[in-house]
Amino acid sequence: MVDAKIDIEVLERLYTVIQSRKDGDADSSYTASLLKAGMPKMAQKLGEEAVETVIAATEGDSQQLVGESADLLYHLLVVWAASGITPDDVWAELAGREGISGIEEKAARES
Repeated sequence: MVDAKIDIEVLERLYTVIQSRKDGDADSSYTASLLKAGMPKMAQKLGEEAVETVIAATEGDSQQLVGESADLLYHLLVVWAASGITPDDVWAELAGREGISGIEEKAARES
């Protein structure tokens, strides 16, 4: 199993690359083309990858699930970058939820 700190660093490095492509050439960078296409296109791609991830999970194809999960995380990071959200923002939110049951946490959000 890979060290969790290394996993987080991979996501943070990918986020940094995505940020660096904000002013990039859309003809030579898929990331730049997504960022220039706007949030509706980025959200559409995120949704497509989410569906593909669900399909891989329900089909029980673990190798496909790994690939689709990577695609999903990439597109999620693109949406974060376009929205001004950083990985640290999300890590802090998750840390704030530690020790709280999912049922309690969801109920607190709904009230």
